[in-house]
Order: sequence, then structure tokens, then C-alpha cells
Amino acid sequence: MQFMSAITRDEVAHLARLSRLALHEDELDQLAAQLDVIISAVAKVQEVAKGDIPPTSHALPLTNVYRPDESRPGLSPDQALAGAPAVEDGRFRVPQILGEEE
Repeated sequence: MQFMSAITRDEVAHLARLSRLALHEDELDQLAAQLDVIISAVAKVQEVAKGDIPPTSHALPLTNVYRPDESRPGLSPDQALAGAPAVEDGRFRVPQILGEEE
């Protein structure tokens, strides 16, 4: 089903100029139709979003989903370095990526 675009090709060209976008002639027609579909979808959402429905950020009500912040013991230095391919002076040894500072 083809419908007439509410956004004209000239309006798309004008928006492209304001946005400093270089669009080909065939892109203007394509974007006019796509923008019209987007605007129609937004209009449908606005019809459904009545005043008696509170705005939400999630489909389901959420409360704090994080665990309590509790202090726990971490790895000892030896445990942390146990899987390292190279260790030097109690630290991870990595290849040098920067030259000497002069």
C-alpha cells in the first residue's frame, strides 16, 4: 500500500542542508518516505499514551535490584599474580609500550 508522504522532498533537502549532509536525489525521496513512517509511528504512540497512564522507564515496576554493599575479602597479592604470565617485583610484568622519557 502506498501513501502520500506528509514530508516533502524539499523539506528533506532543507533539513539536509541545515545538517550539512550531502544527499543524492534518490536519497531525498527515500528519506522523505522513511521520515513519514517514523512520524506516523510516533503519532500512534502519542494516541495510546493517555493521561491516566503514568510515564515509566520500565515495563515492570522495579525496586533496588542491587545486592547490599558488603565488604568481602579480596585476593591476596600472591593469588592475584598466580595466573600472570610474567611477574616482576610483586607486579604484573607487561611489555614496554612507550620509549624512555628524555
